Amino acid sequence: MKKLIFILILFLAVPSIAGELFPKKGWSDKPDPLASTEAVLGGEISIFAGQYPKSLNYYLDNNFLSAEIFGAMFESLLSINPVTLEYEPGIAEKWLISDDKKSFTFYINTSARWSDGAAITAYDVKWTYDTIMDSRNLTGSYKLEMERFQPPVVIDKHTIRFTAKTVHWKNLGIAGGFHILCKHAYEDNDFNKLNFEFSVVSGRYSLGEINEGLYITLKRREDWWDISSKRSKGTGNFQSMKFKFFAERENAFESFKKGMIDLFPIYTARIWVNETKGDDFLKNRIVKQKIYNYNPIGFQGFAMNMRRPPFDDIRVRKAMAFLFDRRKMNSALMYGQYFLHKSYFEDLYTKQNPCSSQLVEMDKEKARNLLGQAGWKVNPKTGFLEKDGARFAFKFLTRSASSDKFLAIYAEDLKDVGIELVIDKKDWAAWAKDMDEYNFQMTWAAWGSGVFKDPESMWSSKEADRKAGNNITGFKNPMVDKLIEKQKSIFNITKRNEIYRQIDQIIYNAYPYVLLWNINYTRLLYWNKFGTPDTVLSKYGNESSAYWYWWLDQDSEADLQDAVKSKGFLPPKESLIYFDEIFK
Repeated sequence: MKKLIFILILFLAVPSIAGELFPKKGWSDKPDPLASTEAVLGGEISIFAGQYPKSLNYYLDNNFLSAEIFGAMFESLLSINPVTLEYEPGIAEKWLISDDKKSFTFYINTSARWSDGAAITAYDVKWTYDTIMDSRNLTGSYKLEMERFQPPVVIDKHTIRFTAKTVHWKNLGIAGGFHILCKHAYEDNDFNKLNFEFSVVSGRYSLGEINEGLYITLKRREDWWDISSKRSKGTGNFQSMKFKFFAERENAFESFKKGMIDLFPIYTARIWVNETKGDDFLKNRIVKQKIYNYNPIGFQGFAMNMRRPPFDDIRVRKAMAFLFDRRKMNSALMYGQYFLHKSYFEDLYTKQNPCSSQLVEMDKEKARNLLGQAGWKVNPKTGFLEKDGARFAFKFLTRSASSDKFLAIYAEDLKDVGIELVIDKKDWAAWAKDMDEYNFQMTWAAWGSGVFKDPESMWSSKEADRKAGNNITGFKNPMVDKLIEKQKSIFNITKRNEIYRQIDQIIYNAYPYVLLWNINYTRLLYWNKFGTPDTVLSKYGNESSAYWYWWLDQDSEADLQDAVKSKGFLPPKESLIYFDEIFK
């Protein structure tokens, strides 16, 4: 009753805005439907996390690892149901949406606390917003989202209101979905240098030991403010998570086989086919599983910087696609395990809505014709293409030796028509810096996707010149801009997807990327010492959902140790997991 009276007083104390209050009547704190009731707390999971990042501040370094670690430490006003994808309380216990769908008022849970014991307040929310929008801060990809709103208004210590400039189906998710930082802990810092020191957090985990270049550890917080909620049971089970870094994935895999890494998703077909046949695999000490769920399919390709020559010419970009033999590489190097991209939104196409794009096949004659039309002529003395006295040579910015074999084949085919490819290899931090400044000509870029598509940050013309953004190719197209604007006020996802398919066709025909290949399942290897939900991974998640739903099973760990010593067998686990067959 006291809480009800408080809410009634609160509504009387603030300017009145008619609207609908959420969560809707009938919602209650319930166990996570994907979490196992058998999960136990404790232990550590060791994870290969790629190359050492330039920052753990996700607002400064937009990558999967920073997102995972940052999201473990900091929370947002709203959370999302892992099955229905409906919004649920996070730091905010309630929220009000105005009738005109422009204003969003959040009522912060008075129990929400920072790790230093201070209350999480509306002032923290506003400070985080203002920090993201500060022109001095390198938060480019997030400015796009936040600039859709007027600066939020603090109504009182636990109430804040966001008012959007225009109606957009994504507004609630933006206002309620960004991670809130602690004002009193970080306001005196240079935000662009806030990379690895996060002394005050709100989330399930806090930073533990950091050994630069080698590993970063997250420690489970026993004083997390929401630890007693029903939704938290069976999730976040590991006492610690250790993210290990290697310059090369091959070295990480060798470490995994020695037991120094627990979980290893496979992105290389050769490893999956040829290097998972030793004693540990045959005797089930290492589990090998293919997992089919609803993890959205992104895309990958060779991004071409369209801001400057030679890739500012569509004929050149199209020629570059005709000179890349994807079919040969898939067959010879990847055992035919991948499908070849002919879309930037692969999972928007079904039997009912098939993709009409034609797959780009290797065709050197078409490439030569296009290059000739663009003014590139072969110098008979050197064999290289030239234009205005300059040779056609470009740098391919790379950060991993795993791409070398593909680039070697590509370089030979390019050389055959008179183009020189020069590999410019850098570590992750240097690569990321160049990408933030668009200081590249071509690079390999792999993009994830979301259940709810939003093409604006990557394909809007106004994002082409914003530093540290997602429109890395500098793509600009007025028709795409119009379609992006059109979809903003459409709340029906089916109708939005129709627009995205139109956008996809325009982008595809502009060749901003030399598109590559992908798979529609997760290839997972892990040492057989963990308990997992029956679905292994979450409905929409990749391997990172294991960090949150798995647990260390002490009996299985003991059995594994005995099996390793005795060179014995362990009971097998299912090699194929289909989410829909298990979760009904």
